[in-house]
Amino acid sequence: MTIKREKRQETLVYIVLWGLLFLAPVLSLYIRTTSDTGMTFDWSEVFMVWRRFGMFFAVFLVHNYLLAPLFVSRQKKLVYFSIVTVLVAAFAVFQCQRPHKDRRPPMEQMDDRRPPMEEMRPPMEEMDDRRPPEFGHDRQPMRPPMGKPHFRDGHELVQVIVLILMLGMNLGVKIYFRQREDMQRLTELEHKNLEQQLEYLKYQLNPHFLMNTLNNIHALVDIDGERAKEAVIQLSKILRYVLYESNHQRVPMAKEAEFMDNYTQLMRMRYTDKLRFSVSFPDDVTGITVPPLLFISFVENAFKHGVSYQQESFIDIECRCTTGRHSENRLLWTCRNSKHRKANAIGMPAQGGVGMANVRQRLDLIYGDDYTLDVSETDNTYEVTLDIPLDA
Repeated sequence: MTIKREKRQETLVYIVLWGLLFLAPVLSLYIRTTSDTGMTFDWSEVFMVWRRFGMFFAVFLVHNYLLAPLFVSRQKKLVYFSIVTVLVAAFAVFQCQRPHKDRRPPMEQMDDRRPPMEEMRPPMEEMDDRRPPEFGHDRQPMRPPMGKPHFRDGHELVQVIVLILMLGMNLGVKIYFRQREDMQRLTELEHKNLEQQLEYLKYQLNPHFLMNTLNNIHALVDIDGERAKEAVIQLSKILRYVLYESNHQRVPMAKEAEFMDNYTQLMRMRYTDKLRFSVSFPDDVTGITVPPLLFISFVENAFKHGVSYQQESFIDIECRCTTGRHSENRLLWTCRNSKHRKANAIGMPAQGGVGMANVRQRLDLIYGDDYTLDVSETDNTYEVTLDIPLDA
């Protein structure tokens, strides 16, 4: 629908421009007749101007619908410039050989300057004496040779220049609207890609997390019924957020923080006291919005690859507001977790991988170049730092 609207707007531009051009002689003659009482409105003058405009309009139609698409859509630049050069040359030759009736003096002036017929007509004897030999009785008079087309004055040259400017204007307008169409297509593709990334993230989050959480709740039913009820409530909030509230492009930071809290509490049910977990969010996040499910991939990787049942483990999450180099408000999010070689030794994928690539692609679609994602690791730690502009 957007591309069709761009084409309608392009057509509307042409209609307005040509409409104003054809309306100009009518308005000009009307203004002259109203200012001069002795002058009458003569449509023949308007039709004479319209005939000249009609020639340019015919060339415009040929260029707009046949020639310009060769350059804009099909990228056949050589063919386009060759045909346009031939078209302009043919137009110039036509203008040079065209009779200029407008430049003849009025009939009254010709009559005043015309000498009497008796003075113009010499005696027959003088005509016979001045007759050249080739005008004999047995030979036809010789016709003067046709000259090469040339610009008799600046009138023809101006019309050729106007034609070139008209074709250039037409080509520029088509290129402008074609670029707008390409930008619309790119925006639509990015939007669809962003939706697919979010749907893939939901699909990636739900299955194994839901299965593990249900198993934990099932185990808690006989051990701690109140804790199992609380876990069910937390799980319902997570599913509601993932299925319904995360369909928007932006969500309140408070909702994302609540989702993270519910998720981490359910995940910590699986581990013993050997896991040290800390999270820090700004005290006041009113009015701050972020893309949904933006941080969950980092936290999920921290639990999956940074926590061990046998060794001491830790996960530290910190989110704070900062000021950038250009005094703009930004959000700095950090996730730091322990790193255990044993986890990678049993065949589990290294931290990052496909999930990190998907996150980077999503960040590229949302923020372009206005974000920073740094990943640093040592033998014992793994840290992810994300710096994004703050929408308040």
